Amino acid sequence: MTVIAVRDLVKTFGTVRALDGLDLKVEPGEVHGFLGPNGAGKSTTIRVLLGMYGRTSGHVCVLGLDPAADPRAVTRRVAYVPGTVALWPRLTGRQVIEAVGGLRGARNPKREGELVAAYRLDPDKRIRDYSKGNLQKVALVAAFAADTPLLVLDEPTSGLDPLMEEVFQDCVRDAVARGRTVLLSSHILGEVDRLCDRVTIIKDGRTVETGRLADLRHLSSSRITCLLANPVPGVAAAGEVDLAVAHDAVTPTLTRLLAAGATRLTCTPASLEDLFLRHYAGASSGGAR
Repeated sequence: MTVIAVRDLVKTFGTVRALDGLDLKVEPGEVHGFLGPNGAGKSTTIRVLLGMYGRTSGHVCVLGLDPAADPRAVTRRVAYVPGTVALWPRLTGRQVIEAVGGLRGARNPKREGELVAAYRLDPDKRIRDYSKGNLQKVALVAAFAADTPLLVLDEPTSGLDPLMEEVFQDCVRDAVARGRTVLLSSHILGEVDRLCDRVTIIKDGRTVETGRLADLRHLSSSRITCLLANPVPGVAAAGEVDLAVAHDAVTPTLTRLLAAGATRLTCTPASLEDLFLRHYAGASSGGAR
């Protein structure tokens, strides 16, 4: 069963069309990157998936359920981490983690303790005394400790230092190894590049591109740099060379450069950032938020 199935989703706020026929499909056991600039419609989509917003039109199914018809059933089966965490200020971190687990009807104290240690969180401080990064850690511990089939993470590493970002990535990999599915909305393209199997790129409330990263990279150019003593006709002049080369031309280009005695040769595959910028720049403009 497809974990998330969204087709032709429209969401309006008065005269503003925030989502304009968006499509999204997330399969079991994958980490699916959900990408787009601020205002593209990522958070609005997530709130529709969780039943926080009703849709104007279109089809939405999460774990076989309609979040508009039964939001409580959806949220009990989904662990959600927003980019800006708002928690009970007078409770301690430990009490919040326990409360969130209790609301879902199940806790795993052993796993909670392991995650508290991994994130170097002091669970006995009150929420009002935490920094933004530590608030994020509380939410992440509660989400990763939950026994839910789906994790929805919306800018989840906001406020975390680089060491804790590594811990976060390990937690995502562990979640998938335990059979969970992850929808990861992030503006940190390197993070998505390291974790995701597939991505969906959106702009102005519409899907621009979706697919497996390995396949989508074929649409972008690799970068080849080298130093040439002599020109290679049809490829490069003598001197320092910096080429953008289509996927199917990489091997023959490298062959010709090596045969010409190229030195300091490097070949860098297209990055997710290259792919994102290519498709974002090529998308039609609109008015979504």
